[in-house]
Amino acid sequence: MTWFFSPPSLDDLIRLLKAWRFWSLGALIGALIGTALYYVAPPPYRARATVLVDFNLEEAWPQETDRQQFFYLERETRKLEEIAGSDDVMQMISSGLTIPVEELRAGKLKLSQPAEAGWHFYAEDKSPERAQELASAWALIFTEKVKENVANSSGLNSFIQVNALQTENLPVERSVSISEYLFAGAISFLFLSSLFILFFHKPQ
Repeated sequence: MTWFFSPPSLDDLIRLLKAWRFWSLGALIGALIGTALYYVAPPPYRARATVLVDFNLEEAWPQETDRQQFFYLERETRKLEEIAGSDDVMQMISSGLTIPVEELRAGKLKLSQPAEAGWHFYAEDKSPERAQELASAWALIFTEKVKENVANSSGLNSFIQVNALQTENLPVERSVSISEYLFAGAISFLFLSSLFILFFHKPQ
């Protein structure tokens, strides 16, 4: 068993290179298993709604420096993110679509990297129609809440404008593509193949 704990050597590399047929077979088997897993236990569907966020920077801070404008954008963006994930918004979605808030917060809803321009609201579900409903509801409720906060001067800058751009006939796809399953399966079996060759196939 001393060979098992010995440091890697040139012979180990040569042994790996000689087993290229075994590697190829392992990669093929892994890809087939990954593909089968995709169809047996497919990932959920993911729908995307879009809301246009305009901070109107030129009007909000016309005479300020770039540094001050940066901090303004960062502060207001953080406030908008908090509204998107707030209890009020989650509760409205939960009530409208009869989904527990805990489930919504458990990865079913995801917000893209927010900035000025389009914010993407993603929702995942086993049903494509349900995913579309969730994404649409989240985007519309967020838009409504932001407009309400701006109108009531409740912490958001009055120059911020939001408009729901895409809340109907939303694009929907699997959250993970079949090519990712195929690639992950192939890489996993390549890794296992190399371990088998190095540690379980004893040198003569």
